[in-house]
Amino acid sequence: MSAARSYPRSDVPDFHRDARPPDPARAEPAPDPESTASADVATTDGIDLSALSIAGITRRRAGWIAAGLLSVWIVIVFARQASEAAGAAARADQIGRDNAALAAEVASLENDLLLIGRPEYVAQDARAYQIGSPKEVPFVLDPSVPAPAADAPGSAALRLGAAEDRRSPLDTWLSLLFGPG
Repeated sequence: MSAARSYPRSDVPDFHRDARPPDPARAEPAPDPESTASADVATTDGIDLSALSIAGITRRRAGWIAAGLLSVWIVIVFARQASEAAGAAARADQIGRDNAALAAEVASLENDLLLIGRPEYVAQDARAYQIGSPKEVPFVLDPSVPAPAADAPGSAALRLGAAEDRRSPLDTWLSLLFGPG
């Protein structure tokens, strides 16, 4: 690109024209000084891209910049849409997993309902309210009796046949200091 495009056309010679002298009939009249002021105001209202070539920005480069910005905007919009679609797919997968978990819970509750409805369970639960056969002797624990200790005979800690977990005193101290390992 040449710097000639940054100057007004009347100041730059046009080498592509033929060398004939200018036609006086086609000559432009001399501008009136009062009318040039209004013409300058009219030209400053619009954007004159020919003045941009001084800074190295031509119309073509401005077009490429605009096309580049448009392309970047399209890529950003597409990326946002793709991420929203991926998020929606992830939410759909999570909802599917939640539905499966709820279905399993419903099946478990239906099994509990079947268990509770069995006559054996109803008879066992009726004994808690002393509604049993007349030959039965009601048995109730006294609420003032404390709960048995964790190491009491018959407790889960000392079940018959349970393997004892014997550790050395050093292992016990290390697990107290650093946690179970």
